[in-house]
Amino acid sequence: MTTVFGIMEVNLVSARGLKNNEFWGGGIDPYVLIQYRGQERKSSTIRAGQGSKPEWNEKFTFKIEYPSVDGQYKLILKLMDHDTFSSDDYLGEATIYLKEFLEVGLENGRAEVHPKKYSVVGSDQSYCGEIQVGITFTPKKATHDVEEEYGGWKESNDHS
Repeated sequence: MTTVFGIMEVNLVSARGLKNNEFWGGGIDPYVLIQYRGQERKSSTIRAGQGSKPEWNEKFTFKIEYPSVDGQYKLILKLMDHDTFSSDDYLGEATIYLKEFLEVGLENGRAEVHPKKYSVVGSDQSYCGEIQVGITFTPKKATHDVEEEYGGWKESNDHS
């Protein structure tokens, strides 16, 4: 099977039901770290006041390579609370498994999941709220200019 490259766009919409873990009673300032196979994107931080019901409406793109070497196709959304005077607090995370989604995109030339809710769980696997995310995957056609499009991803066969 040939390797296919593509672009996945993640539409981070909002979150609900996030727990306020601030010791002094201030609101949380949530942001999201979105991770896919060594690529990481960071959303903007929502200031206290809207913290328990943050609305981002931001889009992030990731480069996709299918099949991957290790067969792992997980999108991880880590919700964090920005703290000015100490390290940021971990609020929980949602994991979205993408293997079938990517396969549909390869078969149909595109795959899309309209924004839907995913459970956010804490480090003890307890429910911590929900996050709403939409995802689009568009595979690129295998052409001779793939290397240019992806900034030199293609390995050279020239060993002279």
